[in-house]
Amino acid sequence: MKNLFKKQSRALLVGIASLALLTACGNESDNTAEKTATEWDRIQEEGKLTVATSGTLFPTSYREEGTDELTGFEVEVVKELGKRLELEVEFTELGFDEMLTSVQTGQVDMAANDIEVTEDRKEKFLFSTPFKYSYGTAIVRKDDLSGIKTLEDLKGKKAAGASTSVYMETARSYGAEEVVYDNATNETYLRDVAIGRTDVILNDYYLQTLAIAAFPELNIVIHPDIKYSPSEVSVVMKKDNTELAENVNRVIEEMIEDGTVAKISGEFFNGADVTKKVDIEE
Repeated sequence: MKNLFKKQSRALLVGIASLALLTACGNESDNTAEKTATEWDRIQEEGKLTVATSGTLFPTSYREEGTDELTGFEVEVVKELGKRLELEVEFTELGFDEMLTSVQTGQVDMAANDIEVTEDRKEKFLFSTPFKYSYGTAIVRKDDLSGIKTLEDLKGKKAAGASTSVYMETARSYGAEEVVYDNATNETYLRDVAIGRTDVILNDYYLQTLAIAAFPELNIVIHPDIKYSPSEVSVVMKKDNTELAENVNRVIEEMIEDGTVAKISGEFFNGADVTKKVDIEE
């Protein structure tokens, strides 16, 4: 009888322990599901999408001269994205390095500023479906090409740009001396190359072409022989914000399919369709 009681007690304890374990697992599962949905639920509840951008990168994110209105290729893409998601878009203007940190810490929901998809960044962030394809070029002085014939000649040259951009990483890899600005305007970057304060700006082909056209009086040119690093551009989101990313991707793919992104591209890139992939010989 005593042994039977012990067996029944042991079975009861095991049952209670198992039930507690299942309950704990269930709660953990519920909490995880709740956590996954929280950010997207918060965004929907607030009816607002917070987006970091520079406001100084023509024609991606800038203010038209004489106005206070923020516009640009990615600004308009994000505005249309917000409209289709039935969300108000609130832009926060930050320097490039700061905007990535703000996404990572959850201070903003996403960043849109001609940010390229890289393997290193994919370890830290979620990227949307790409909506711009391009490649790298170099702005140099018109009269002597800043003494640069190939990327190998960047060694010892002063390269201007954001410290964490893929272009500055390229410059550093070839031995250039980096010159970093704090959210400076295109004119500041370009004028410094023209007067010899810096030697080169590595950046996206479409951005460089329009920057050159905007300041024809400066002694600068896109290097005729340097093309490198085919690139993809997306909006950037926090790594665990998967539900937001799913909704953003759904809408961006719709916008590419119905020609909306190509139309916006044409308005800001002199008729060019940046949604088309490029093929270059490096």
